Amino acid sequence: MSPLVVIVGETASGKSALGMELAEKFDGEIICADSWTVYRGFDIGTAKPTAEDRARVRHHLLDVADPAVGFSAAVFQRLAKQAISDITRRGKLPIMVGGTGLYIDSILYDYGFLPPSDPGLRAELNAMDLKQLLIRADGLELDMDGIDLRNKRRVIRLIENNGVRPTQKAMRSNTLVLGVQRSLDELRDRITSRVDQMIADGFVEEVQRLGEIYGWDCEPMRAPDYRALAVYVQGATPLRIAKEQIVQNDLQLAKKQRTWFKRNQSIQWLTDRSYADGVLTTFLNKTN
Repeated sequence: MSPLVVIVGETASGKSALGMELAEKFDGEIICADSWTVYRGFDIGTAKPTAEDRARVRHHLLDVADPAVGFSAAVFQRLAKQAISDITRRGKLPIMVGGTGLYIDSILYDYGFLPPSDPGLRAELNAMDLKQLLIRADGLELDMDGIDLRNKRRVIRLIENNGVRPTQKAMRSNTLVLGVQRSLDELRDRITSRVDQMIADGFVEEVQRLGEIYGWDCEPMRAPDYRALAVYVQGATPLRIAKEQIVQNDLQLAKKQRTWFKRNQSIQWLTDRSYADGVLTTFLNKTN
């Protein structure tokens, strides 16, 4: 198995900056593991790497999805595997950076995704309430052990797949997973500053333009930060309230990311980013 470095962390934690730093020092290329930066045109609100960053270090899996069509973790997995092979073949170090846990784990644990659901069945199940769905699942004698029975989407997926669940393997060998941490106060300050910078960089104008092109219900426009600013653009709330909502959205996202990544005991959390060079050097020496 070829070497792979993965950098995870909460939104605004600084993982992208660390990825850039290590890619330049260790002749690497970055694979972006983010469920929103895959969409073309959705740039400012997703904190997508700048043109300058991309000129310094080659990035993969940015702008690969049509906002009108959507994207999935299964497609990400296929493209990421291709990118890892391509980067390795050219003698570079693949460095996956991101905060979308499902995307990252699909590579770390080689998830076996289930085929897409039947649109007709999906529409029928979406029209049912949670109680009706649970009764249906019970009537089909589906094993609901380990399923979050409060989550309507999870129950629907269980019924759609007739109880069959995705598979996963042991963690990928020859892989170093680094985690970037910040205190809650520091993270809040960084998120607030980033939101102010996004507005200054033209986030409002971006949302207005994308809403006119793709409509307000396209998949990436449902991202919490875009949705919050779309409410302002449509005249339903002041900009101050929209900005406060974006900060709260990002703090809630950070909490979910923290919970997701805590489950992986293989992550080496960096309390000091200066340790990253030494850890990566040791890892590469072992793989050679």
